[in-house]
Amino acid sequence: MELHAQESGGILVIRALQDRIDAAGAIRFKDMMRDLTRNSAAPRVVLDMSKVAFLDSSGLGAVVAVLKALQPDRTLELSALTPTVQKVFRLTRMDSIFTIHDAVPDGLRHAG
Repeated sequence: MELHAQESGGILVIRALQDRIDAAGAIRFKDMMRDLTRNSAAPRVVLDMSKVAFLDSSGLGAVVAVLKALQPDRTLELSALTPTVQKVFRLTRMDSIFTIHDAVPDGLRHAG
């Protein structure tokens, strides 16, 4: 699992660089996300999922676990969901739990 983090203006953007978040990598993803968010005080965390083409129930559980691990005054937002991943969030109604952006907020996009 490879994640790249960049912080700017009170927003921590974490870009998932793998094409899958599934049972094989969910625990590693969750652990890495916790480490990255723990090392930042940014009140908003945006997970850029533009590279993630597949997300299974384990991956979804890992994303939810990251949300629950954040302090109450912090948010986990999702951005740039691929159609397949977006469908998972819609079918499980997790799209009502997370703020989902069509793209990473302007000025925060970065190469990876």
